[in-house]
Amino acid sequence: MRVPLEWLAEYCDPGWEPERLAERLAMTGTEVERVTRAGTPSADGFVIGHVSSVDAHPDADRLSVCVVDTGGGERTIVCGAPNVAAGQTVPVALPGAVLPDGTKLRKAKLRGVESDGMILSETEIELGEDADGIIVLDGQGAPAPGTPLGEVIPLSQAVLELEVTSNRSDCLAIFGVAREVHAVTGAELAPEPWAEDAPAEGEGALEDLASVTVEVPGLCPRFTARVFTDVSVGPSPLWLRARLIAAGQRPINNVVDITNYVMLLCGQPLHAFDLDEVPGGELTIRAAAAGEKLTTLDGVERELDAGAVLVCDREGPSAIAGIMGGRRSEVSEATTRVLLEVATWNGVNILRTSRRLGLRSEASARFEKQLHPALTMRAQHLASRLLVELAGARLVPGTIDVSAGEPEPRVVSLRVPRVEALIGMEVDGETCAERLESLGFGVKLRKAKGGEIAATVPLERDSDVRREADLIEEVARLGDLDKTLPSTLPSAPTVGGLSREQRLRRRAEDVLRGLGADEIVGWSFADAALGDRLRLPEDDPRRRLVSLGNPLSGEQSAMRATLLGSLLDAARLNLSRGAERVTLYESGRVHLVESGAAAVLGRHPAPVSEPHRLGLLASGAPARSWRGEGAPVDFFAVKGLLEALCAQLGAEVEVEAAPEPFLSPGRSAAIVLAPLDDEGARGDPVAAGWIGEVHPLVARSWDLESAAGFELDSGALIAAAGAGRERYEDVTTFPPVHEDLAVVLPDEVSARELRERVLEAGGELLVSARIFDLYRGDQVGEGRRSLALQLAFRAPDRTLTDEEVAGRREAITAAIGEVGGSLRE
Repeated sequence: MRVPLEWLAEYCDPGWEPERLAERLAMTGTEVERVTRAGTPSADGFVIGHVSSVDAHPDADRLSVCVVDTGGGERTIVCGAPNVAAGQTVPVALPGAVLPDGTKLRKAKLRGVESDGMILSETEIELGEDADGIIVLDGQGAPAPGTPLGEVIPLSQAVLELEVTSNRSDCLAIFGVAREVHAVTGAELAPEPWAEDAPAEGEGALEDLASVTVEVPGLCPRFTARVFTDVSVGPSPLWLRARLIAAGQRPINNVVDITNYVMLLCGQPLHAFDLDEVPGGELTIRAAAAGEKLTTLDGVERELDAGAVLVCDREGPSAIAGIMGGRRSEVSEATTRVLLEVATWNGVNILRTSRRLGLRSEASARFEKQLHPALTMRAQHLASRLLVELAGARLVPGTIDVSAGEPEPRVVSLRVPRVEALIGMEVDGETCAERLESLGFGVKLRKAKGGEIAATVPLERDSDVRREADLIEEVARLGDLDKTLPSTLPSAPTVGGLSREQRLRRRAEDVLRGLGADEIVGWSFADAALGDRLRLPEDDPRRRLVSLGNPLSGEQSAMRATLLGSLLDAARLNLSRGAERVTLYESGRVHLVESGAAAVLGRHPAPVSEPHRLGLLASGAPARSWRGEGAPVDFFAVKGLLEALCAQLGAEVEVEAAPEPFLSPGRSAAIVLAPLDDEGARGDPVAAGWIGEVHPLVARSWDLESAAGFELDSGALIAAAGAGRERYEDVTTFPPVHEDLAVVLPDEVSARELRERVLEAGGELLVSARIFDLYRGDQVGEGRRSLALQLAFRAPDRTLTDEEVAGRREAITAAIGEVGGSLRE
């Protein structure tokens, strides 16, 4: 980014030497690569002259002998320009002046006539490309002869060349750099140049002249357009051309130059269309079709892919959005009506399209850093005013504004003690507030909250400042970090540690390893077609995957919503390599789009949660040993592993029959856990995951004969875990009384319902009821089964008597009868 100091001084002028300013900016985080000069090395020897007379050269047809008043008297100057005439006000280089190429001017005889200076053309002082004619300043307020030329046009000026980092899009604007200079030097900052809009005096209705349709709102968050009539296209004034050239831009015509000038000043790119070359004034913003072609302003025909975004009219593409306009609708000298576009584009899309085309422009360099949608109207106001002033344009009332809604300004909290802790310097709240305000932040100091600041982020810094650490960086870099005195680190040792969640998560993984499971680390990416392979219905939330914009492959185009896919992949791989049976587990995060959220690309991503899950899968033949065949891979095998895991963590787990599309009917269940509160009391049970045997069609899709597993939410498991919250309880002084019951039940009554009724009827004295046997046969009858329960009765303050236990036993027997059961004889 080239920043001419003459232009910068219009908005903030500290009065410093360029080298000093460059050093100060570099020490506060704005890197200055070098300080150069634009135009002539010095303004000395360049003045305003008035042509008194022009006569033909006696010995040269193409030369003229001019008498020019330069303020200190008249001089004879030989000139070869065809447009020189008596009465003109012109720039003159006197003997001793140094031209931009280093040539030092001196008196010289040209075909026998001594020339005491030079009447200048644009090329000779690097103000343009017109080398044939001289510069005529009659329209510049008729400065008096002898006036230093540098007071009329920017003749020689220092230029700061900035190395702008990817997060500082605000420094790609002259006013943004001016705000930075204001913050680091304390010099006064001028008012914002876009505050005043142009008067709307054009004729006609805007809706009759132009219309805009945005088909890809995710890639174009905002598109604004204005229409101007009676536009007079021609050369820009010298001051404008001089500023553009010093900033590295080539002047073209006043309309295009204004768009470039506004972009450089406020950081928001613009594009001007010749409205008469836009059929019907209709513009459509859409995605490009693969292979579509467009000839851009540089005269190159470019082939586009499906990732690009185009601004189109009825006849096809008219511009590559955010990168370069098309030749067909460019502004020319014949243009009289202009449609001015100021839009916001998806930064990631602009960056990728620019790279694919090998085309990087000043506009794309800004858009790829993701500009805020509200910046569009700033540019519209400033450009409209300049078009009216410099091109004689008339603004048609109204603005076309297609937007998904302007986001609220970001507010970030800053704790003053945290600033001191991170940067190691004493900084009070008032200083923090002053530094942030100087950078354009809205600041509200909340002293009642221990020195907390609520900072409203400037729109041009929205993509950069997002959290407290970013604010601390802003405060720190405006301090004299280079003058910070060395200090000794605190001697108090800091001891690290794990949170309870981390400890329990690692303990759960250790338990699974102890149960014989092997850990895998699967890809966080998944195939977008995974939902079809898992037989998920269309409305299943696990089908709403978070898509990747630049996936590694088509099979890894989204973020996973379940661990089951990676577990099945690992099981297939290991079994295909010779393993007879595998029991695998994975501890990792999944990515879920929140219910009802719409996917929005760019600056407003869809709300996504990333819960941590624990998954296990067993597959393969039953394990064999000298004792014979082992247990098969079925529901009860993985249920035993789940119960063992929860027992080790002190969590109470239940399974309730529930269908899952990827599990076998009748062999699937929901995992239910009861969370613990701070007092150690159990809350209402909540669903925490699934368990069951994988559906045969799903297993076959992974070339597996059978598989069973479970997946549960780690957060729910940790909330239900009693591990780490153990309290001492005396279990030896007053031992429990054990009794066994054999209960005959109808098949439709679940074992869980029986156990709950028994525990409820047993009251506080019944501390456990464990089912340890199941019998079916002729002795219990068809449609019935016998369950054996072991009951444990205990009181914390006494040894129970037979009478006390007998009373509870009678209540339990009655409760069993209420569910259709009876004690087995």
